[in-house]
Amino acid sequence: ARRSLKMRITPDLVMFSPQFTNPLREREIKLRAYKIPAIENLGSTQDQFDTIDLSDNEIRKLENFPLLKRLKTLLISNNLIFRVGDDLKDCLPNLHTLMLANNNIVNLQDLNPLCNLPALRRLCLIENNVTKQPNYRLYV
Repeated sequence: ARRSLKMRITPDLVMFSPQFTNPLREREIKLRAYKIPAIENLGSTQDQFDTIDLSDNEIRKLENFPLLKRLKTLLISNNLIFRVGDDLKDCLPNLHTLMLANNNIVNLQDLNPLCNLPALRRLCLIENNVTKQPNYRLYV
């Protein structure tokens, strides 16, 4: 049986991944569908992007970000995320859009660190079991 290769976020991956101006006129980097297991080495982006697309990977924890003052949108749907790190507010102070569709977030308490993101305005959690919890909409 052939094993699929898991990639790590490295300075080379950042340098050779598609980088473009998206329709919102924001600088975006596409780190999509590399089977990345963890967030690491995003300091190698040198905080040059408004949007980072980490969708369709195998990331389990939303944590380990460097300070990214420019980042406004994080696309991280279709991963395995079950935990959100407590330090996001310090690392992503201007994040206003977080797309977490189709991950493994189960408990309402797992969302608590998101309450501290001062600029967060859009949060997508569809296809997470947490959306089936009683009073989910009131909690969020």
